[in-house]
Amino acid sequence: MAAEGYEDISNPDFSGWLTKRSMWLKEWRRRYFVLKGNKLYFARSGGDEPHGRIDLEDCLTVKSAEEKTGKRYCFEVATPESTYYMYADNDKEKDDWIGAIGRAIVRFSTAYAPDEEGDEDD
Repeated sequence: MAAEGYEDISNPDFSGWLTKRSMWLKEWRRRYFVLKGNKLYFARSGGDEPHGRIDLEDCLTVKSAEEKTGKRYCFEVATPESTYYMYADNDKEKDDWIGAIGRAIVRFSTAYAPDEEGDEDD
């Protein structure tokens, strides 16, 4: 059963561990992330109900943030309200997350329409 305010996050589009900077104390905390549709959920562990959500519907950008934070494999997800910083365990995971989030942003954008030939195999 999904937690109140959260939809079912089974069968995610992408999931895994990242270390996220907390919004208020600016401390780095390891969290389990689940990307489902245009929402990025995070929890203390893979079996826990999510305690946070980043809505990608209005996401402005997802890009590398190593220079801004001084952390290797770091990237940011910027929305009109907040900028979230998180880092992966290696460069491949960082690139995979940026790609997955970027695809979710495009896929759920109101401006997006798949091409008529249906070449969506990536």
